[in-house]
Amino acid sequence: MRHARHLLLPAALLIAACQPQTSAPEQDPAATPPPAASVPPPAVDAPAADTAGATGAAGGTMPEGMGPAPATISATAELKPTQGNQTAGTLTFAPVDGGVRVTGQVSGLPPRSEHGFHVHENGDCSAPDASSAGGHFNPAATAHGRVGQGEHHAGDSDNITANEDGVATVDTLLQVVTLGDATGTDIIGKAVIVHADADDYTTQPTGNAGGRLACGVISAAR
Repeated sequence: MRHARHLLLPAALLIAACQPQTSAPEQDPAATPPPAASVPPPAVDAPAADTAGATGAAGGTMPEGMGPAPATISATAELKPTQGNQTAGTLTFAPVDGGVRVTGQVSGLPPRSEHGFHVHENGDCSAPDASSAGGHFNPAATAHGRVGQGEHHAGDSDNITANEDGVATVDTLLQVVTLGDATGTDIIGKAVIVHADADDYTTQPTGNAGGRLACGVISAAR
C-alpha cells in the first residue's frame, strides 16, 4: 500500500504539468473607453490697455514706457496805448532753449526810433500811465543790465527799433524766465511795457528808458 502511494504522487504531478495554463483574457481595445480629452483652461482676457494719451503722431501705439510728448505752451500779449499815445501791437511768447522767445509787431512809434522793451512784475495795465505794472520783473533781485552781457533782470530785453513807418518788428529772447510752469520765473500773468526812450542798459533800475507808451498782460494762449 505504501508503495502504491509513492507511485501515484509523481503521476499526479505529471498530469498537472501537462494541463494548459489559463491566461488573463485580453482586453478589447474597442471596448476600452479612450482617456478624457485634455480641456485647456478658459482663456482670461487681459485688461484692456489704456491707450488714452499713448498714441503717436502717426496713430500708432507708443512703445512701452514711453508717453506722449507734452503739449507746447504759448502765450500772447495785446499791447494797448497808455493815455495820450498811439502805440499798440500783438506779441507771441514761446519757450525755447535758453528762455522764452518773443515775436510780433509794435506800431504807432516815431519813425526810426529806439525803445526800451521790458517785462514788468505786475500784470496790471489799468493805470493811465501803466504805472500799475510796477517795476521790471526781477525775481532774483539782480541789477539791471543787458541780456547776454552779465547780470540783468529777468524782465530785461534788447531795445526794439521802429522803421520809417513807425513799426517795430520784435524777435528777441528773454533769458532766465519760463512760461507756464507756475514757478518764480514764470512770466504768464506779468506785463510787457514799451518805453518812450531807449534803454541804456546801465542806469539803475530801469536803464533810463523814460515813460510808458504801451502795456499788455501776458496770457496763456487758448
